[in-house]
Amino acid sequence: MKTRKLMYAALAAILLSMTSFGYDSGMPINKGEKELYEIRTYEIKFGGDQQILIDYLKNVLQPTLKRIGVNHFMLFNELGDSNPTKIWAIISYPNSQIYIDSQNLDVDPLYNKEAASYNAISQDDSVYNRFTSSLLLAFDGMPNMLDPIIGASLFELRTYEGYSEDAVRRKIDMFNIEEIDLFLKTNLHPVFFGEMIIGPHRPCLTYMLNFKDMNEHDASWKAFVNHPEWKVMSAKKEYANSVSNIRKVFLKPL
Repeated sequence: MKTRKLMYAALAAILLSMTSFGYDSGMPINKGEKELYEIRTYEIKFGGDQQILIDYLKNVLQPTLKRIGVNHFMLFNELGDSNPTKIWAIISYPNSQIYIDSQNLDVDPLYNKEAASYNAISQDDSVYNRFTSSLLLAFDGMPNMLDPIIGASLFELRTYEGYSEDAVRRKIDMFNIEEIDLFLKTNLHPVFFGEMIIGPHRPCLTYMLNFKDMNEHDASWKAFVNHPEWKVMSAKKEYANSVSNIRKVFLKPL
């Protein structure tokens, strides 16, 4: 227990230094602490009852995390068929200490009581095989997660990989300086932007957009790529070769 506390204290110190103003690009845009975002992906076991997991996440984990200070907790599944079936959870932490607290829920008596039946599930009745978790640091240009738009039913999660750390930093600069503003002008409704600090496919950044439906999605992206401001910024030398691969997934809220 003592070793774990020391480990979390060290992690908290590292995250605190990273969430301080100016880490990701050094740009004097945000004067406050930037949020941390966790993206969890649960792979449902073949034959597993995913509703058990959904009920736990919605009725136990979400209210517990909100009680300790988490800002947003959103649940999704993938649009269309996925094999294996996946449940996505996206969580925003206002600071590194709240993230550290979220890793110590076993010391919370109320959580232990409410999670008792879920924690008592036998190996034979297990719901998922594994879950992966990534941690992102919010951009200076959008330091806090935004609420989804009214009527949002489609969420697009996009990851931009770069061939080097510098390439990703330049793409983050592009977002902070001008691209986020153009997103807002063309109704590419953002939820968050974050640089991945722990997780796969690094160096990379990930962001999420939300729409009322696929028709709005298509129209907004068309307006963006045809906008004169995009033509100008995408031709700038300082942003050249800043994205080497794009991964995207469409999600729908649970």
